[in-house]
Amino acid sequence: MQKIILVILLLFHSSNLFAFDLKRAKSEFPKNDFQNKTIFLDEIISGGPPRDGIPPIDNPKFKKMDISMGPNEPVIYLEINNDAKIYPIRVLTWHEIVNDQVGGIPVSVTYCPLCNASIVFDRRFEDKVLDFGTSGRLRKSDLIMYDRQTETWWQQFTGQGIVGELAGNKLKKIPALIIPFKEALKIKKNKGYEIKILKGDAARRYGDNPYVGYDKSGFPFLYSGGLPKDISPMDYVIVVEESAYSLSLIQREKIIKKNGIIITWSEGLNSALEENKIKKGRDLGFVRVQKEIDGKLQDILYDYTFAFVFHAFHDGKKVIQNR
Repeated sequence: MQKIILVILLLFHSSNLFAFDLKRAKSEFPKNDFQNKTIFLDEIISGGPPRDGIPPIDNPKFKKMDISMGPNEPVIYLEINNDAKIYPIRVLTWHEIVNDQVGGIPVSVTYCPLCNASIVFDRRFEDKVLDFGTSGRLRKSDLIMYDRQTETWWQQFTGQGIVGELAGNKLKKIPALIIPFKEALKIKKNKGYEIKILKGDAARRYGDNPYVGYDKSGFPFLYSGGLPKDISPMDYVIVVEESAYSLSLIQREKIIKKNGIIITWSEGLNSALEENKIKKGRDLGFVRVQKEIDGKLQDILYDYTFAFVFHAFHDGKKVIQNR
């Protein structure tokens, strides 16, 4: 797999195969105003599939158990207003976006495999409720989403509108947990919540990883831009409030306290991007990131991603690797 990725990277840098095609983009997104933008269009490349070629889930269905899932498989656990749902990465890998409602709040649950970025957005924007799809484009190896109401393009990792009517605006992120399946079930049981596990809605090889060996490849796929010099670009990091901590540091320390933030690490979370079967991926471990708010520890926003992603979207800031 590493050799295949290297060949594709060489092709990418030596051809226009993935170059941004404005004519094609205008035909796929006729409502988008490509003159209104916050970036240079040549920063965007084609990811291969066309608009919604990776199909989002718009009417998600849920089940009470999934015996095919491994206990340590990664899931996004989202809890709002005493309502909680489990979104397995094994499903999101093949769809990348789920438009849903949790606790009465319209949300989009998103996952970009190339950045290992699991992010939940509030779909409410001013007087609209937006529905999101996959544009088929990437920037800095990260998914570019679009909303169906205005066809504005949005950067998934930052939630920023980058091309179209709403460019310059930012979506609100909602805290969620990236944890193993067994941990999500334990939380729901302890709180007495009904179990709701996202089902796939198409003929996909759920549980298979189409990016075998990616997180050990040493270089991001379909990426063009600067890379960190003091850490491997594919090392995992935890990003909290504009700072990033290497996962290896957190694994060594088990608990890190800084500026009122508490990061704790526990074993038992499969890599989603290593083996052919997600449940066979190596154990990376998972984190809880909490902060004392109104006298109580509360889960806060964090990203479980790669060092190159932090470098690309945080102006080259250094990752914290030592205490």
